[in-house]
Amino acid sequence: MGSDRRETSEQENNKQSDSTNWLAVLGPGILFASTAIGVSHLVQSTRAGALVGFGLLWAVIAANVAKYPFFEFGSRYASATGQSLIEGYRSLGKGAAWTYLIIASGTCFFVMGAVGIVTAAFLDNLFGASARLGLNATPGLAIGIFTCATVLLMVGRYRALDTLIKWIAGVLLLSTTVAFGAAWMNTPLQTVPAPPPDFSPWSGAGLAFLIALMGWMPTAVDLSTWNSIWTLERIKQTGYRPSLRATLREFNLGYVLSGVLAVMFLGMGAMILYSRGTELPQGTASFASGVVRMYTSVIGDWSAWAIGAAAFSAMLGTCIACLDGYARALARAVASLEITVTPLLRLERISLMGVAAGALFLILAFPSDIRILVDIATTLSFLVAPLVAAANWYLVSQSHFPASSRPPIWLHVLSALGMLFLLGFTGLFLLQ
Repeated sequence: MGSDRRETSEQENNKQSDSTNWLAVLGPGILFASTAIGVSHLVQSTRAGALVGFGLLWAVIAANVAKYPFFEFGSRYASATGQSLIEGYRSLGKGAAWTYLIIASGTCFFVMGAVGIVTAAFLDNLFGASARLGLNATPGLAIGIFTCATVLLMVGRYRALDTLIKWIAGVLLLSTTVAFGAAWMNTPLQTVPAPPPDFSPWSGAGLAFLIALMGWMPTAVDLSTWNSIWTLERIKQTGYRPSLRATLREFNLGYVLSGVLAVMFLGMGAMILYSRGTELPQGTASFASGVVRMYTSVIGDWSAWAIGAAAFSAMLGTCIACLDGYARALARAVASLEITVTPLLRLERISLMGVAAGALFLILAFPSDIRILVDIATTLSFLVAPLVAAANWYLVSQSHFPASSRPPIWLHVLSALGMLFLLGFTGLFLLQ
Protein backbone atom coordinates (compact mmCIF):
# COMPACT_ATOMS: atom_id res chain seq x y z
CA MET A 1 0.00 0.00 0.00
CA GLY A 2 2.81 2.41 0.94
CA SER A 3 4.71 1.74 -2.30
CA ASP A 4 1.52 2.31 -4.35
CA ARG A 5 1.05 5.67 -2.66
CA ARG A 6 4.66 6.65 -3.30
CA GLU A 7 4.35 5.66 -6.98
CA THR A 8 1.13 7.65 -7.33
CA SER A 9 2.77 10.63 -5.67
CA GLU A 10 5.80 10.40 -8.00
CA GLN A 11 3.51 10.27 -11.03
CA GLU A 12 1.67 13.37 -9.87
CA ASN A 13 4.96 15.19 -9.29
CA ASN A 14 6.17 14.20 -12.76
CA LYS A 15 2.97 15.56 -14.34
CA GLN A 16 3.34 18.86 -12.50
CA SER A 17 7.03 19.09 -13.41
CA ASP A 18 6.34 18.37 -17.10
CA SER A 19 3.65 21.05 -17.19
CA THR A 20 5.96 23.59 -15.58
CA ASN A 21 8.90 22.68 -17.83
CA TRP A 22 6.99 22.29 -21.11
CA LEU A 23 9.35 24.69 -22.91
CA ALA A 24 12.25 22.51 -21.82
CA VAL A 25 10.55 19.50 -23.43
CA LEU A 26 9.65 21.30 -26.67
CA GLY A 27 12.15 20.71 -29.45
CA PRO A 28 12.57 17.20 -30.92
CA GLY A 29 8.99 17.03 -32.22
CA ILE A 30 9.32 20.43 -33.90
CA LEU A 31 12.59 19.29 -35.45
CA PHE A 32 10.80 16.21 -36.78
CA ALA A 33 8.03 18.36 -38.26
CA SER A 34 10.57 20.65 -39.92
CA THR A 35 12.35 17.66 -41.44
CA ALA A 36 9.04 16.36 -42.81
CA ILE A 37 7.69 19.67 -44.10
CA GLY A 38 10.47 20.05 -46.68
CA VAL A 39 10.48 17.91 -49.82
CA SER A 40 7.54 15.65 -48.95
CA HIS A 41 5.22 18.64 -48.45
CA LEU A 42 6.46 21.52 -50.59
CA VAL A 43 7.32 19.25 -53.52
CA GLN A 44 5.59 15.86 -53.40
CA SER A 45 2.26 16.83 -51.80
CA THR A 46 1.94 19.86 -54.05
CA ARG A 47 2.77 17.74 -57.12
CA ALA A 48 0.15 15.16 -56.10
CA GLY A 49 -2.56 17.82 -55.86
CA ALA A 50 -1.49 19.45 -59.12
CA LEU A 51 -1.48 16.12 -60.99
CA VAL A 52 -4.71 14.45 -59.86
CA GLY A 53 -6.49 16.86 -57.51
CA PHE A 54 -7.64 15.07 -54.36
CA GLY A 55 -7.16 11.66 -55.99
CA LEU A 56 -4.19 10.82 -53.77
CA LEU A 57 -5.42 12.36 -50.53
CA TRP A 58 -6.04 8.85 -49.21
CA ALA A 59 -2.36 7.98 -49.80
CA VAL A 60 -1.13 10.99 -47.81
CA ILE A 61 -3.39 10.17 -44.86
CA ALA A 62 -2.70 6.41 -45.01
CA ALA A 63 1.09 6.90 -45.09
CA ASN A 64 0.98 9.24 -42.09
CA VAL A 65 -1.14 6.79 -40.09
CA ALA A 66 0.75 3.65 -41.14
CA LYS A 67 4.19 5.07 -40.30
CA TYR A 68 3.22 6.76 -37.02
CA PRO A 69 4.11 3.87 -34.65
CA PHE A 70 7.62 3.48 -36.03
CA PHE A 71 8.48 7.14 -35.52
CA GLU A 72 6.84 7.18 -32.09
CA PHE A 73 8.98 4.20 -31.06
CA GLY A 74 12.10 6.34 -31.58
CA SER A 75 11.01 8.85 -28.94
CA ARG A 76 9.67 6.07 -26.70
CA TYR A 77 12.91 4.10 -26.82
CA ALA A 78 15.10 7.12 -26.03
CA SER A 79 12.90 8.22 -23.14
CA ALA A 80 12.73 4.76 -21.58
CA THR A 81 16.36 3.66 -22.02
CA GLY A 82 18.43 6.84 -22.32
CA GLN A 83 19.85 5.47 -25.59
CA SER A 84 19.12 6.11 -29.25
CA LEU A 85 17.61 3.53 -31.59
CA ILE A 86 21.06 3.07 -33.11
CA GLU A 87 22.40 1.66 -29.84
CA GLY A 88 19.23 -0.42 -29.81
CA TYR A 89 20.06 -1.90 -33.21
CA ARG A 90 23.54 -2.75 -31.93
CA SER A 91 21.98 -4.64 -29.00
CA LEU A 92 20.36 -6.93 -31.58
CA GLY A 93 23.79 -7.91 -32.89
CA LYS A 94 26.43 -6.64 -35.27
CA GLY A 95 24.37 -7.76 -38.25
CA ALA A 96 21.54 -5.37 -37.39
CA ALA A 97 23.96 -2.50 -36.72
CA TRP A 98 25.79 -3.07 -40.01
CA THR A 99 22.47 -3.27 -41.88
CA TYR A 100 21.42 0.13 -40.52
CA LEU A 101 24.80 1.65 -41.36
CA ILE A 102 24.57 0.33 -44.92
CA ILE A 103 21.00 1.63 -45.33
CA ALA A 104 21.88 5.05 -43.95
CA SER A 105 25.06 5.30 -46.01
CA GLY A 106 23.27 4.13 -49.16
CA THR A 107 20.42 6.64 -48.92
CA CYS A 108 21.92 9.69 -47.22
CA PHE A 109 23.50 11.21 -50.33
CA PHE A 110 20.31 10.88 -52.39
CA VAL A 111 18.19 12.28 -49.57
CA MET A 112 20.51 15.21 -48.90
CA GLY A 113 20.94 15.80 -52.62
CA ALA A 114 17.18 16.06 -53.07
CA VAL A 115 16.79 18.32 -50.05
CA GLY A 116 19.74 20.46 -51.07
CA ILE A 117 18.65 21.02 -54.66
CA VAL A 118 15.13 22.00 -53.56
CA THR A 119 16.56 24.42 -50.98
CA ALA A 120 18.84 25.98 -53.60
CA ALA A 121 15.93 26.22 -56.05
CA PHE A 122 13.87 28.27 -53.58
CA LEU A 123 16.85 30.51 -52.85
CA ASP A 124 17.33 30.95 -56.61
CA ASN A 125 13.67 31.91 -56.92
CA LEU A 126 13.93 34.35 -54.03
CA PHE A 127 16.74 36.37 -55.60
CA GLY A 128 16.22 35.50 -59.27
CA ALA A 129 19.85 34.46 -59.67
CA SER A 130 19.38 32.22 -62.72
CA ALA A 131 17.27 34.82 -64.54
CA ARG A 132 19.84 37.55 -63.92
CA LEU A 133 22.87 35.47 -64.82
CA GLY A 134 21.25 33.69 -67.77
CA LEU A 135 22.34 30.26 -66.53
CA ASN A 136 21.36 27.65 -63.94
CA ALA A 137 22.67 29.09 -60.69
CA THR A 138 21.16 26.36 -58.49
CA PRO A 139 24.31 24.17 -58.18
CA GLY A 140 26.40 27.16 -57.13
CA LEU A 141 23.81 28.22 -54.57
CA ALA A 142 23.69 24.66 -53.24
CA ILE A 143 27.43 24.80 -52.56
CA GLY A 144 26.93 28.00 -50.55
CA ILE A 145 23.99 26.53 -48.60
CA PHE A 146 25.82 23.34 -47.65
CA THR A 147 28.91 25.30 -46.64
CA CYS A 148 26.93 27.64 -44.37
CA ALA A 149 24.87 24.78 -42.89
CA THR A 150 27.98 22.74 -42.15
CA VAL A 151 29.68 25.66 -40.40
CA LEU A 152 26.52 26.43 -38.39
CA LEU A 153 26.24 22.87 -37.12
CA MET A 154 29.93 22.61 -36.28
CA VAL A 155 29.88 25.85 -34.30
CA GLY A 156 26.35 26.09 -32.90
CA ARG A 157 25.59 22.35 -32.56
CA TYR A 158 22.12 21.33 -31.32
CA ARG A 159 21.29 24.63 -29.60
CA ALA A 160 21.58 26.64 -32.84
CA LEU A 161 19.56 24.03 -34.73
CA ASP A 162 16.79 23.98 -32.12
CA THR A 163 16.41 27.77 -32.01
CA LEU A 164 16.43 28.25 -35.78
CA ILE A 165 13.92 25.49 -36.52
CA LYS A 166 11.34 26.78 -34.04
CA TRP A 167 11.22 30.20 -35.73
CA ILE A 168 11.08 28.71 -39.22
CA ALA A 169 8.31 26.25 -38.32
CA GLY A 170 6.16 29.05 -36.88
CA VAL A 171 6.49 31.23 -39.99
CA LEU A 172 5.68 28.38 -42.38
CA LEU A 173 2.69 27.21 -40.36
CA LEU A 174 1.19 30.70 -40.38
CA SER A 175 1.80 31.39 -44.09
CA THR A 176 0.52 27.98 -45.21
CA THR A 177 -2.62 28.22 -43.10
CA VAL A 178 -3.41 31.68 -44.55
CA ALA A 179 -2.80 30.48 -48.12
CA PHE A 180 -4.90 27.33 -47.68
CA GLY A 181 -7.78 29.32 -46.21
CA ALA A 182 -7.67 31.80 -49.10
CA ALA A 183 -7.58 28.98 -51.65
CA TRP A 184 -10.57 27.29 -50.00
CA MET A 185 -12.61 30.49 -50.14
CA ASN A 186 -11.71 31.13 -53.79
CA THR A 187 -12.10 27.53 -54.97
CA PRO A 188 -14.70 25.49 -53.06
CA LEU A 189 -13.79 21.81 -52.73
CA GLN A 190 -16.79 20.65 -54.74
CA THR A 191 -15.57 22.58 -57.79
CA VAL A 192 -12.26 20.69 -57.98
CA PRO A 193 -12.51 18.21 -60.89
CA ALA A 194 -12.26 14.46 -60.33
CA PRO A 195 -8.94 12.72 -61.11
CA PRO A 196 -8.40 12.08 -64.85
CA PRO A 197 -9.91 8.73 -65.95
CA ASP A 198 -6.61 7.51 -67.40
CA PHE A 199 -4.75 7.87 -64.09
CA SER A 200 -4.14 4.67 -62.14
CA PRO A 201 -1.99 4.54 -58.98
CA TRP A 202 -1.69 0.76 -59.27
CA SER A 203 0.58 0.41 -62.29
CA GLY A 204 3.11 2.16 -64.47
CA ALA A 205 3.96 5.80 -63.89
CA GLY A 206 1.04 6.21 -61.49
CA LEU A 207 2.41 3.54 -59.13
CA ALA A 208 5.93 4.97 -59.39
CA PHE A 209 4.67 8.39 -58.31
CA LEU A 210 2.52 6.88 -55.54
CA ILE A 211 5.56 5.12 -54.04
CA ALA A 212 7.63 8.31 -54.35
CA LEU A 213 4.86 10.29 -52.65
CA MET A 214 4.54 7.86 -49.73
CA GLY A 215 8.29 7.32 -49.42
CA TRP A 216 8.70 10.60 -47.54
CA MET A 217 5.21 10.96 -46.20
CA PRO A 218 5.68 12.37 -43.64
CA THR A 219 9.35 11.40 -44.03
CA ALA A 220 11.50 8.30 -44.44
CA VAL A 221 11.06 5.63 -41.73
CA ASP A 222 14.82 5.17 -41.35
CA LEU A 223 14.93 8.78 -40.11
CA SER A 224 13.15 7.61 -36.94
CA THR A 225 16.59 7.21 -35.38
CA TRP A 226 16.86 11.00 -35.45
CA ASN A 227 13.87 11.34 -33.09
CA SER A 228 15.70 9.28 -30.50
CA ILE A 229 18.96 11.18 -30.96
CA TRP A 230 17.30 14.62 -30.75
CA THR A 231 15.36 13.54 -27.65
CA LEU A 232 18.67 12.73 -25.95
CA GLU A 233 20.30 15.94 -27.21
CA ARG A 234 17.42 18.03 -25.83
CA ILE A 235 17.85 16.39 -22.43
CA LYS A 236 21.59 17.11 -22.55
CA GLN A 237 20.96 20.73 -23.59
CA THR A 238 18.39 21.55 -20.89
CA GLY A 239 19.52 19.21 -18.13
CA TYR A 240 15.87 18.19 -17.70
CA ARG A 241 14.61 14.66 -18.31
CA PRO A 242 10.85 14.65 -18.97
CA SER A 243 8.53 11.74 -18.37
CA LEU A 244 7.65 9.34 -21.17
CA ARG A 245 4.19 10.91 -21.33
CA ALA A 246 5.60 14.40 -21.87
CA THR A 247 8.13 13.18 -24.44
CA LEU A 248 5.43 11.45 -26.50
CA ARG A 249 3.05 14.39 -26.18
CA GLU A 250 5.69 16.72 -27.60
CA PHE A 251 6.46 14.29 -30.45
CA ASN A 252 2.75 13.88 -31.23
CA LEU A 253 2.40 17.66 -31.54
CA GLY A 254 5.08 17.76 -34.23
CA TYR A 255 3.68 14.69 -36.01
CA VAL A 256 0.14 16.04 -36.17
CA LEU A 257 1.35 19.43 -37.42
CA SER A 258 3.33 17.82 -40.22
CA GLY A 259 0.34 15.66 -41.23
CA VAL A 260 -2.06 18.62 -41.31
CA LEU A 261 0.37 20.66 -43.39
CA ALA A 262 0.77 17.76 -45.85
CA VAL A 263 -2.98 17.80 -46.46
CA MET A 264 -2.90 21.59 -46.85
CA PHE A 265 -0.17 21.46 -49.48
CA LEU A 266 -2.01 18.77 -51.43
CA GLY A 267 -5.20 20.80 -51.14
CA MET A 268 -3.53 23.93 -52.48
CA GLY A 269 -2.09 21.96 -55.39
CA ALA A 270 -5.58 20.63 -56.16
CA MET A 271 -7.51 23.88 -55.71
CA ILE A 272 -5.04 26.30 -57.24
CA LEU A 273 -3.18 24.28 -59.88
CA TYR A 274 -5.21 21.20 -60.85
CA SER A 275 -8.58 22.98 -60.96
CA ARG A 276 -7.08 25.57 -63.34
CA GLY A 277 -5.17 23.08 -65.48
CA THR A 278 -1.81 24.51 -64.39
CA GLU A 279 1.27 22.28 -64.25
CA LEU A 280 4.35 22.76 -62.11
CA PRO A 281 7.49 23.39 -64.19
CA GLN A 282 10.21 20.73 -64.31
CA GLY A 283 13.31 22.90 -63.98
CA THR A 284 14.80 23.61 -60.56
CA ALA A 285 14.36 27.38 -60.25
CA SER A 286 11.16 27.41 -62.30
CA PHE A 287 9.65 24.67 -60.11
CA ALA A 288 10.26 26.75 -56.99
CA SER A 289 8.81 29.78 -58.75
CA GLY A 290 5.68 27.76 -59.57
CA VAL A 291 5.17 26.81 -55.93
CA VAL A 292 5.56 30.44 -54.79
CA ARG A 293 3.11 31.62 -57.48
CA MET A 294 0.63 29.07 -56.11
CA TYR A 295 0.68 30.96 -52.81
CA THR A 296 0.61 34.46 -54.27
CA SER A 297 -2.28 33.66 -56.62
CA VAL A 298 -4.59 33.42 -53.61
CA ILE A 299 -2.91 35.75 -51.13
CA GLY A 300 -1.88 38.47 -53.59
CA ASP A 301 1.20 39.48 -55.58
CA TRP A 302 2.27 41.70 -52.70
CA SER A 303 3.13 38.57 -50.72
CA ALA A 304 5.60 37.13 -53.26
CA TRP A 305 8.72 38.19 -51.35
CA ALA A 306 7.36 37.08 -47.99
CA ILE A 307 6.16 33.72 -49.34
CA GLY A 308 9.41 33.13 -51.20
CA ALA A 309 11.36 33.84 -48.01
CA ALA A 310 9.09 31.55 -45.96
CA ALA A 311 9.40 28.69 -48.47
CA PHE A 312 13.18 29.04 -48.63
CA SER A 313 13.38 29.23 -44.84
CA ALA A 314 11.34 26.03 -44.55
CA MET A 315 13.66 24.19 -46.93
CA LEU A 316 16.73 25.65 -45.25
CA GLY A 317 15.47 24.35 -41.91
CA THR A 318 14.91 20.92 -43.46
CA CYS A 319 18.36 20.94 -45.04
CA ILE A 320 20.11 21.83 -41.78
CA ALA A 321 18.04 19.36 -39.75
CA CYS A 322 18.74 16.53 -42.21
CA LEU A 323 22.47 17.29 -42.24
CA ASP A 324 22.50 17.20 -38.44
CA GLY A 325 20.44 14.03 -38.31
CA TYR A 326 22.58 12.10 -40.78
CA ALA A 327 25.85 13.28 -39.22
CA ARG A 328 24.80 12.18 -35.75
CA ALA A 329 23.22 8.91 -36.92
CA LEU A 330 26.15 7.79 -39.06
CA ALA A 331 28.64 8.73 -36.33
CA ARG A 332 26.71 6.78 -33.69
CA ALA A 333 26.38 3.79 -36.02
CA VAL A 334 30.14 3.70 -36.60
CA ALA A 335 30.83 4.18 -32.88
CA SER A 336 28.42 1.38 -31.91
CA LEU A 337 30.31 -1.04 -34.16
CA GLU A 338 33.63 0.00 -32.60
CA ILE A 339 35.17 0.31 -36.05
CA THR A 340 37.38 3.14 -34.82
CA VAL A 341 38.46 4.72 -31.53
CA THR A 342 37.78 8.21 -32.88
CA PRO A 343 35.69 10.26 -30.37
CA LEU A 344 31.99 10.64 -31.20
CA LEU A 345 32.19 14.41 -31.66
CA ARG A 346 34.95 14.08 -34.24
CA LEU A 347 33.03 11.30 -36.01
CA GLU A 348 30.00 13.60 -36.23
CA ARG A 349 32.07 16.34 -37.85
CA ILE A 350 33.64 13.93 -40.33
CA SER A 351 30.18 12.55 -41.19
CA LEU A 352 28.83 16.08 -41.56
CA MET A 353 31.44 17.02 -44.15
CA GLY A 354 31.16 13.66 -45.93
CA VAL A 355 27.38 13.81 -46.32
CA ALA A 356 27.52 17.41 -47.57
CA ALA A 357 30.21 16.56 -50.13
CA GLY A 358 28.36 13.48 -51.42
CA ALA A 359 25.09 15.39 -51.74
CA LEU A 360 26.78 18.19 -53.69
CA PHE A 361 28.24 15.63 -56.11
CA LEU A 362 24.73 14.35 -56.90
CA ILE A 363 23.37 17.88 -57.28
CA LEU A 364 26.06 18.62 -59.85
CA ALA A 365 25.13 15.38 -61.62
CA PHE A 366 21.36 16.18 -61.70
CA PRO A 367 21.20 19.97 -62.07
CA SER A 368 18.42 20.32 -64.63
CA ASP A 369 15.34 18.43 -63.42
CA ILE A 370 14.49 18.61 -59.72
CA ARG A 371 12.07 15.69 -59.90
CA ILE A 372 14.63 13.02 -60.88
CA LEU A 373 16.66 13.30 -57.69
CA VAL A 374 13.56 13.68 -55.52
CA ASP A 375 11.88 10.58 -56.94
CA ILE A 376 15.04 8.46 -56.59
CA ALA A 377 15.47 9.50 -52.97
CA THR A 378 11.84 9.01 -51.97
CA THR A 379 11.55 5.62 -53.69
CA LEU A 380 14.70 4.30 -52.00
CA SER A 381 13.32 5.46 -48.66
CA PHE A 382 10.07 3.57 -49.15
CA LEU A 383 11.78 0.34 -50.19
CA VAL A 384 13.89 0.14 -47.00
CA ALA A 385 11.02 1.23 -44.72
CA PRO A 386 9.67 -2.26 -43.81
CA LEU A 387 13.05 -3.42 -42.52
CA VAL A 388 13.57 -0.38 -40.26
CA ALA A 389 9.94 -0.47 -39.09
CA ALA A 390 10.27 -4.12 -38.02
CA ALA A 391 13.44 -3.38 -36.04
CA ASN A 392 11.83 -0.44 -34.22
CA TRP A 393 8.79 -2.50 -33.33
CA TYR A 394 10.90 -5.34 -31.98
CA LEU A 395 13.05 -3.04 -29.82
CA VAL A 396 10.08 -1.67 -27.84
CA SER A 397 8.35 -5.06 -27.59
CA GLN A 398 11.16 -7.31 -26.32
CA SER A 399 11.09 -8.66 -22.79
CA HIS A 400 13.94 -6.58 -21.35
CA PHE A 401 12.42 -3.28 -22.52
CA PRO A 402 10.90 -1.55 -19.43
CA ALA A 403 7.39 -2.96 -19.00
CA SER A 404 5.93 0.41 -17.94
CA SER A 405 7.14 1.99 -21.19
CA ARG A 406 5.96 -0.65 -23.66
CA PRO A 407 3.40 0.42 -26.29
CA PRO A 408 -0.29 -0.12 -25.54
CA ILE A 409 -2.28 -2.78 -27.39
CA TRP A 410 -3.79 -0.35 -29.90
CA LEU A 411 -0.31 0.76 -30.95
CA HIS A 412 0.76 -2.85 -31.49
CA VAL A 413 -2.30 -3.37 -33.68
CA LEU A 414 -1.53 -0.21 -35.66
CA SER A 415 2.09 -1.39 -36.01
CA ALA A 416 0.95 -4.67 -37.52
CA LEU A 417 -1.33 -2.85 -39.96
CA GLY A 418 1.46 -0.41 -40.77
CA MET A 419 3.85 -3.27 -41.56
CA LEU A 420 1.29 -4.84 -43.86
CA PHE A 421 0.81 -1.49 -45.57
CA LEU A 422 4.54 -0.98 -46.16
CA LEU A 423 5.18 -4.57 -47.24
CA GLY A 424 2.14 -4.64 -49.53
CA PHE A 425 3.09 -1.53 -51.48
CA THR A 426 6.77 -2.51 -51.59
CA GLY A 427 5.83 -5.90 -53.03
CA LEU A 428 3.47 -4.32 -55.55
CA PHE A 429 6.17 -1.90 -56.68
CA LEU A 430 8.80 -4.66 -57.07
CA LEU A 431 6.39 -6.88 -58.99
CA GLN A 432 5.56 -4.05 -61.37
